[in-house]
Amino acid sequence: MIEALVRAGADSFVAYPITPSNWMYKYGKQRFPQFYAAPDEITTLQWMAGLSAAGRLPATSSAFPGIALMVESINMAFAMELPMVIIITQRLGPSTGSATTGAQGDLSLLKGIISGGFPVPVFSPSSFEDMWELSEKAVQTAVKFRTPVFLLTSKEMVMYQKSFDLNNLKSIEKVDRTLPHIEGEFVPYKANDNYVPDFLPLGNDEHLVRITASTHDEYANIRKNDPEALANTMRLQEKFLKRIDELVTYDLDKQEGADKLLLTWGITADASREAVNKLRNQGVKVDLLVLKSLLPVADEIYQIIDNYKETIIAEENLNGQLKEILFGVRPKDNIKQVNKMGNMISPSEIIDVVK
Repeated sequence: MIEALVRAGADSFVAYPITPSNWMYKYGKQRFPQFYAAPDEITTLQWMAGLSAAGRLPATSSAFPGIALMVESINMAFAMELPMVIIITQRLGPSTGSATTGAQGDLSLLKGIISGGFPVPVFSPSSFEDMWELSEKAVQTAVKFRTPVFLLTSKEMVMYQKSFDLNNLKSIEKVDRTLPHIEGEFVPYKANDNYVPDFLPLGNDEHLVRITASTHDEYANIRKNDPEALANTMRLQEKFLKRIDELVTYDLDKQEGADKLLLTWGITADASREAVNKLRNQGVKVDLLVLKSLLPVADEIYQIIDNYKETIIAEENLNGQLKEILFGVRPKDNIKQVNKMGNMISPSEIIDVVK
């Protein structure tokens, strides 16, 4: 992930060490052109906002206790429309929980992390190859949409080791960050046809650049209960929902005649792949959908699910957080769950529910 982020154009790593993200901290220090050891997680996001506003492209890694401290600053960066990448290595909660036990318990947090219910892009790797490719996509998305982007991984994926040749992975192109040429006055939050304003860094020699996290108009003037300012705020949702086809990514493994769908994400995808192979060998027809973009949810995902009589959602948390995001808390007869906490879901536990 660190190597892919750097190759894609992320150039500054800011972090406060926390288990199980310590390896990110270690390799970030070794690999990034700039590395800043922050004294705490609040400072981490504040420094990242400053770096991003000045034209750098920062990244960090943390776990739930650190993210909890970052929430206000994440909202600030979101409102200012500052590109950055935030890696979350999930571990067992609540609170400090168990730092060396994995989980998939932070998705609900990200669903509501931006005050007002605004969506923020969340990608989740389901394999080492995904970690490579989604890290590149996270950098591209942060720049294209002028936004913080989350990479949601887990303790097992980050702390376990696997040998493979990086040369066998797809090549990564550095994201284009050429500054726009602005004729006349620069309007800092005037959106283009893609719903995203042009970006110029603070300290620009040719133009006055204003940024603010308060409700503002196109000129970054702080205004409240004003139609122009509120429209600019609503644009923060529209830029994702109007271009959601650029965010959605998944793997769909289909078998002819299957009317059951196994739906999963992140670390549980490994057990799900093995379960599907065993079920098919037993004559049970089942398709597998592995979501790699979790938020915002695209209509395309519902269109896939609607093709099946029954959907089984497997995820390593107590309540079924993806299930609740997709379908709410009310039970549905054709939606079943495989949930667990404290250790990983096994293929046999998935098989039992599918059968």
